[in-house]
Amino acid sequence: MRAYIDSDILIWHLRGEQKAASFLRRLSQERATELWTGALQRAEIVFFMRESEEAATLSFLSRFKTEVVNQEIVDTAAQLYRRHHSAHGMDINDAILAATVWATGGTLYTLNMKHYPMREVAVIKGW
Repeated sequence: MRAYIDSDILIWHLRGEQKAASFLRRLSQERATELWTGALQRAEIVFFMRESEEAATLSFLSRFKTEVVNQEIVDTAAQLYRRHHSAHGMDINDAILAATVWATGGTLYTLNMKHYPMREVAVIKGW
């Protein structure tokens, strides 16, 4: 199973939050579970890391596979965004991650449950 980790959980881990570290450790030990993140979630991390954080951050992210964004994902994300943006505060990054999870059959782990109200996507709160 692909376990997609939202950027909020990744950021909490990088900030030293023990709940995030425990959650990711537990998830990575589950049989047949692969850790993934979306392309834009990876971008959120690497675009804003400080130069002094680069080595540790890239080492941490190397534990995750990153799914590419293609035309199908963008088109699906646009539909999800238009449907859920106003009522749920979904942004473009959220919509593209949800569409990525939907297209690949994974499960999305996040702390921002409000951003992912769609029934088409399996979403689980990280902790």
